Amino acid sequence: MSGLFLSKGLYPQEFFRPTIEFLLKSQLPDGSIPWFEGSYADPWDHVEAAMGLSIGGEYDAAEKAYFWLRDTQLEDGSWWAAYKNGEVDNRERRETNFVAYIATGVWHHYLISESLSFAEAIWPTVSRAIEFVLALQTEHGDIHWAVDAEGNAKEDALVTGCSSIYKSLECAYNLSVVLDRPQLDWLQAREKLGTALRFHEKERFDRTWESKARYSMDWFYPVLTGILPAHEGKKRLELRWDEFVEENLGCRCVSDEPWVTIAESCELTMALLAAGEHAKAVTVYSWLHQWRLEDGSYWTGYQMVEDLLWPDEKPTWTAGAILLAADALTEYTAASYLFTEVRILAVEEVLDESVAQ
Repeated sequence: MSGLFLSKGLYPQEFFRPTIEFLLKSQLPDGSIPWFEGSYADPWDHVEAAMGLSIGGEYDAAEKAYFWLRDTQLEDGSWWAAYKNGEVDNRERRETNFVAYIATGVWHHYLISESLSFAEAIWPTVSRAIEFVLALQTEHGDIHWAVDAEGNAKEDALVTGCSSIYKSLECAYNLSVVLDRPQLDWLQAREKLGTALRFHEKERFDRTWESKARYSMDWFYPVLTGILPAHEGKKRLELRWDEFVEENLGCRCVSDEPWVTIAESCELTMALLAAGEHAKAVTVYSWLHQWRLEDGSYWTGYQMVEDLLWPDEKPTWTAGAILLAADALTEYTAASYLFTEVRILAVEEVLDESVAQ
């Protein structure tokens, strides 16, 4: 199916129910959500899928996913790169953007469920994760992308990874305010990181390897995560639009490869909304459902030259991205704005609200 045009107030629940059921069936008894059956789970993509469950109203399943992260968290607040069948599947590194992303997922779930008891229960996990990440922030504001098996920093930074952390710090700080534990140092760290991303991208990122600028996420993530104001975001997206966007297909993963990917196209949809490009966002998203299967899942992507679906996978995180973009377009849940706006809670606002109640 193609041509699904979504707008405010028009979230098609029946259409997306199979996608939510696909996520439910993919979740393992321990709460983890692997990429697909027989694959591994990683902390970032696991959270992306869990956010889809929250949008679908499956609060118990979403909370089970976050409690799996609580139960597998290491003493220093981090997680290994991948887990499979209840065991660590990759002990080579622990990635900072993977670790921080729990804050985004937890805040997303809280906005939708309004469950203060859940927020209280998961708070220590989020707090430890953020402290691990910020311990790897440099004096210039950028954050090392990972630590190795021994815990030594891999001393370089990624635009996409740090952009994701920037959004996670917004969410973590807001959670701290709601729980009456405002972490002002997290807000200050976020400001330093934003300065590095906005004004020092060339100096502080990709210092020790080939530039990642050929990846579409480096192009749109600073817009998606709120680093750039809307007018600057619009200019950034316009600048390389023809490099990455294929009409009637979607967004390329890499500019020089003939491969469009559904998850990146969903994220681009939300970045377009953040930049005030609503019509483009609706259009890009309308192309993506030709890659949908009967069970509500979506293929990873499409290789244009060879005319084939590749790889032969239907990732749970792609399903999560599909639901996040649909929510952003239709404003279906209370978390629909999360990747299209920046909202930093003021401590006074929360205090005033509690007094009013």
